[in-house]
Amino acid sequence: MQQPGQVERLWWSRLRWRMRGAWQWPAFAALTLVDAVLLTRLPLYGDGPGTLVAGVLLAGFVNLFAVAVVAPLAGRRLRARRTDLPRLVADDYAGTVTLAAVTLLFALGGLLHRPAIAAERADVGAVVTATHDYVAGQAPAYRDGLAGIDAMRVEEDLYRSCVPGTDPQRWLCLFVSTEQRPAGVALDGDRVSNDAYRMHGGFR
Repeated sequence: MQQPGQVERLWWSRLRWRMRGAWQWPAFAALTLVDAVLLTRLPLYGDGPGTLVAGVLLAGFVNLFAVAVVAPLAGRRLRARRTDLPRLVADDYAGTVTLAAVTLLFALGGLLHRPAIAAERADVGAVVTATHDYVAGQAPAYRDGLAGIDAMRVEEDLYRSCVPGTDPQRWLCLFVSTEQRPAGVALDGDRVSNDAYRMHGGFR
């Protein structure tokens, strides 16, 4: 039978282990929010998820996968090296480190993708400028539609830029090449809007 002093020491020992193994879920909550901000402000693909809410959902899914799948495997390896660690504590340590690694990967991916985002934004700016100049010089009837320019990427360095007119079925559409500066412009004889191509899966 255990003495009162032994019971108290055992209780404090277990409490200490539990406190040492209580980092994963606070880290999950904090780093999911950090990851969401990284995904929206420093996206690692395209323009990212778009909104902070979408970023939270995406980051939460990735972090849950990390905690549920990666962390237990890493916890086993940690216990193989640190046999003194209880499984709960080892899994918690491994999960916390895994979550931090996910955040680091998001940050590195965003930094690596940043030049591509800047280049695409520069291309879109060149498309808008080329479309504006074409309308001002050769199609002034569409001047009022310049605020509604719809540019869609067709392939790398090639965009289809459309300007609405008075007839919603007859847009002014241009193929704009950003391989050169200033961008090259060619009139598209097809007068339908880009939405028609998007609905049928054409272009991008």
